[in-house]
Amino acid sequence: MRLRNLLQPGWLGLTALVIVFATACFTLLAPWQFHRHEARKTQNDEITTSRTAPPEQWRPGIKEWRLVTATGEFLPKDEIIVRLRTVQGEPAYEVTVPFRLTDGRIVLVDRGFLRPEQSRVPNYAPPPAGQVQLLGRQRADETDAENRDAFTDENGKRQAWKVDSRMAARSTGSTIEPGYLQLEIKTPGVLGPLPLPELDAGPYLSYALQWIAFGAMAVLGWLYFTWRELLPGGTLSTERPRKRSVAEMVAEEEASERALNPS
Repeated sequence: MRLRNLLQPGWLGLTALVIVFATACFTLLAPWQFHRHEARKTQNDEITTSRTAPPEQWRPGIKEWRLVTATGEFLPKDEIIVRLRTVQGEPAYEVTVPFRLTDGRIVLVDRGFLRPEQSRVPNYAPPPAGQVQLLGRQRADETDAENRDAFTDENGKRQAWKVDSRMAARSTGSTIEPGYLQLEIKTPGVLGPLPLPELDAGPYLSYALQWIAFGAMAVLGWLYFTWRELLPGGTLSTERPRKRSVAEMVAEEEASERALNPS
């Protein structure tokens, strides 16, 4: 009979909620945080390796963060300024320019950052003319969820929202290799050198373990209260003693007094 109480709508609703929450914790939320932890660990390992590895000649498909050299010339007419950036906790612009290598391929180069002046792009030096050799780090393209193209501002400069070779190729009509080069300090054409990310593992692993703990707590709590409901007198039980009315309690009290004082 008590098992039948667990089929009541309120208990079934609670059971469904626990199942959905625990499933989300174990199959979505915790794996998502584990994935972010692994991605951060991979990035940290690649940055650590790149700090000690000698520079390589740029080639297609090179790993992100590797230090590379590239020889060619800037294409300043196809420059794109990336807006709404944050560098070291402060607003910034980043200046990107396509760079034609000696073999004819074109790669996008991030020259570094500029601090805005009165919310506008400040004056800055153009990239050097002629053939130069660059030293930079290979970076992966950023992705704009809205897939926005570059636009021309009131000063005739192209501006965009992300550093993305695909967007740059659409805007300039050129064939540009995937990814981009982030210039290092003292490299020809560099502006404000972009710092490397901090080698911090982040909170993702602890978040993943917390989601696992929350899911386990929900299941264990459901099991505990289910066990309680199976005992006599559970909150869903129909076998609990009937509550007495006020009239019944008064009558019982009067009967007790008559029994004590029969006269």
